[in-house]
Amino acid sequence: MPKQSTPVSYGGQAVIEGVMFGGKHVNVTAVRRKDGEITYLEVPRQDKPWVRTLRRIPLLRGIIGLIDSSAKGSKHLNYAADAYSEDQMDPEEYAQQKQKEESKRSLSMVLGVAVVGVLSLIVGKLIFTIVPAMLEGLLFKNLFHNLFLHTLLEGVIKIILLLVYLWGISQTPLIKRLFQYHGAEHKVITAFENGAELTPENVQRFSRLHYRCGSSFIILTVIIGVIIYSLFHWDGLAERILQRIILLPLVIGVSFEFLKFTNSLRDIPVLRYLGYPGLWLQLLTTKEPTLDQLEVSIASFNRMRELDAQLAHASASSAVPEVSPDPVKG
Repeated sequence: MPKQSTPVSYGGQAVIEGVMFGGKHVNVTAVRRKDGEITYLEVPRQDKPWVRTLRRIPLLRGIIGLIDSSAKGSKHLNYAADAYSEDQMDPEEYAQQKQKEESKRSLSMVLGVAVVGVLSLIVGKLIFTIVPAMLEGLLFKNLFHNLFLHTLLEGVIKIILLLVYLWGISQTPLIKRLFQYHGAEHKVITAFENGAELTPENVQRFSRLHYRCGSSFIILTVIIGVIIYSLFHWDGLAERILQRIILLPLVIGVSFEFLKFTNSLRDIPVLRYLGYPGLWLQLLTTKEPTLDQLEVSIASFNRMRELDAQLAHASASSAVPEVSPDPVKG
């Protein structure tokens, strides 16, 4: 008897003027070009056996998934950004810029797009971890000696910085449209999970908020971080920052597992509130999309599922193990 496939929790992320969706076997990005045409980037998933093994280990799978999705997502982000630049320039100006870019030995050329994406992720995480600890230490160092209260204030500062940053960038037209595509991605996944026909009008009825969003993951890392950091003693700002850096992988791992747990409880009336902080943050990171933007998101999702089915048939013939997409979405 053939092995019954498990339900797929699809994930994705918004890109400039488009949406990327990840399936079991392929990642697909669809972007709307200036002339109204929708173009695609289709990249088969090629996970190595050791990566698939690590994805099954609790705590580790969150870190591996985050790094892996950042590496693979960089190619799709660059594709969308390149398409957008091409549409904003006249052909001659674009050709000249591409020639200049190709003549430079940039970090991307030396290390590769995927590595640069991972480095950007790590640097961003470190900055967001170190800066709040430094600010709290400078502002409240001598006011009291309760370490838990210092850690709690550090978490509050981190949330304030996060909210101010997200609100600030959301005021720019380009990021506002990116957040609209983020909302379009969520609506398509929610509509699919509810068995609705994927038309722009049908999909528009669904919420732009989703429990498995990466925004939920961000806010969870702050909350979980306060709990984990409070379990360890530190003396001085230098030791405090070093401790935060060392514990960061544990915070990410625990946050990932807690996000999976809260997602599994979202249909239980009382326990579903555990996921509400992440949903509240999505009020900033998503905007209501237009029907045209939903059309792009649906096109990306449908193309991903079409290719996924083709590659699943091919992999079944060659006995290639299936890979589940990341449960944390963008």
